[in-house]
Amino acid sequence: MIRLIRSAIVMLLLLTAVTGVLYPLVATGLAQALFPSQANGSLIEKDGKPVGSALIGQSFTDPKYFWGRPSATAPQPDNAAASTGSNLGPTNPALTDAVKQRIDALRAADPENHAPVPVDLVTASGSGLDPEISPAAAAYQVPRVARVRGLSESQVRAMVSMATAGRQFGVLGEPRVNVLKLNMALDAH
Repeated sequence: MIRLIRSAIVMLLLLTAVTGVLYPLVATGLAQALFPSQANGSLIEKDGKPVGSALIGQSFTDPKYFWGRPSATAPQPDNAAASTGSNLGPTNPALTDAVKQRIDALRAADPENHAPVPVDLVTASGSGLDPEISPAAAAYQVPRVARVRGLSESQVRAMVSMATAGRQFGVLGEPRVNVLKLNMALDAH
């Protein structure tokens, strides 16, 4: 019986060392060597200081900025520690009310814009942390951002075009615009 207990303890210690220490060290080392930016959070820096991540959305509400997708995280929007969707189904009145409020906020920020509101500007994603919007969502906001910043719409459209990433490998996903990078480019202009 003591021999069985001893061998069980030895296996526990061995597997703990391999799976709890050795494997994480090797995985972390490889990630740092092969993908240093991603392993460190894909941070975006301005003047040597991190201002956000290319992978996590940020809440912009000032009319001079492009706004990202709504976030369902709590207690504040785009809380990376609380990644979650709203879990509200299409027939839930709370979702309908939230979408109406978001449309009202967009219309209040740009009362002259009567174009249909792109769905990604009024619905949260499954993670609640999307850093990107569709080119249509960016195009919808161009008149407001151009007017508030005193730029021409063609200048802002050109910046949106430069910030638009295509499909991965030309076939995967959809074209997208990283909101933080676009807003930083606008601030640098």
